[in-house]
Amino acid sequence: MKTKIALLILFISGNLFAQEQKMTDAEIASFKQDVNVVAKKIKTLSTDFIQYKHLDFLSKDIETSGKMVFKEPALLQWQYKKPYNYSITFKNGKILINDEGKKSAVDIGNSKIFARINKLIVGSVSGNMFDDKEFTISYFKLKGQNLAKFVPKDATLKKYIKQIELTFDKEEATVVQVKLLESSEDYTRIVLKNKVINAKIDDSVFTN
Repeated sequence: MKTKIALLILFISGNLFAQEQKMTDAEIASFKQDVNVVAKKIKTLSTDFIQYKHLDFLSKDIETSGKMVFKEPALLQWQYKKPYNYSITFKNGKILINDEGKKSAVDIGNSKIFARINKLIVGSVSGNMFDDKEFTISYFKLKGQNLAKFVPKDATLKKYIKQIELTFDKEEATVVQVKLLESSEDYTRIVLKNKVINAKIDDSVFTN
């Protein structure tokens, strides 16, 4: 019986390690090149998303969904549609918030943390963040996907975000999932689907 349990543990452990394997230096170089080539071609991007907010004290993740729209160089909007209407727009150095018609704005320029988070979010959408010297980055292979893990070097930023994980489709070399791990055990996981790249997007879309 003990032998069977030991074999089962080894089997499970082997599967876990097989799911996430470290890339070689050559694989990292190839992966980064593929992603950067695609990122440079992305002028606009719109995608549906489902967001899962995991809170350690809740038995079930909080699920919200909506649409994300990006236009280079740094216009970005998250439109939450279910279970409520809420939008966050990054535009001209400001964060514009529309909460069920109640509007507010935050000046990113007044906060280095907001500036870093804005850069981080835009980079995660476009996939163009590998040259950022603010993170320690490690790379892994998954089945049909690649995974990059970013750990902030800045102590202040690390208080808010412990690690960022970007999952890329191996064939398309675009981000399909963003996971933000907080300093606690809580995290936010955002799954992107139904992407449309380089369709015409008017600037008026980013009006709060």
